[in-house]
Amino acid sequence: MAENFKHLMFTPGVREIQEAKGSRASYARMEGDGSAPDALDDTARAFIESRDTFYMASVTETGWPYVQHRGGPPGFLRVLDRHRIAFADFSGNRQYISTANFRSDDRVALILMDYPNRQRLKLVGRAVSIEHAENPALVDALMPPGYPAQAERGFMITVEGLEWNCAKYITQRFTVAELAGPVEALKARIAALEAENSTLKEKLAS
Repeated sequence: MAENFKHLMFTPGVREIQEAKGSRASYARMEGDGSAPDALDDTARAFIESRDTFYMASVTETGWPYVQHRGGPPGFLRVLDRHRIAFADFSGNRQYISTANFRSDDRVALILMDYPNRQRLKLVGRAVSIEHAENPALVDALMPPGYPAQAERGFMITVEGLEWNCAKYITQRFTVAELAGPVEALKARIAALEAENSTLKEKLAS
């Protein structure tokens, strides 16, 4: 149960609104006391390491929220243990906003989506940036094998809270790769039916 996530996110203002709207009592039973971070179990590990994309939020030194998309091959986001995840930061547009944000405020939030199965996982934690020049062995170890990208640094996140969200309002979407198998099977079935139809026409004509 994501007890620490609720402890971190349910601020006094949030609790006040929950009380006014009638949901406070049910959430209070699920809220932790902040004594221990939420752990990544086997289900969370499998979900995280099968993602090929996620969204990461940080806070600028002037207090603005910033959300960035990160993508790569499935497995580019690694689960190191029950409380830590990490990924290689590929060379991109060279804005370095997230990198700078973590120097002034290490808090981070991630949303990981599985659109075909309508699942969503939220993670909050604290991030540290490791430059390639500082620890090339570590950053290289985070690189997906054979992936055509260059890693400038690695990001390691200590997870403090997690929460699974319900499927309501998540629209199903599928990637080209996810549709490839069913489409090929459909093409094969159509080809078989066309061949069967052609044979039947020949028999009827003879």
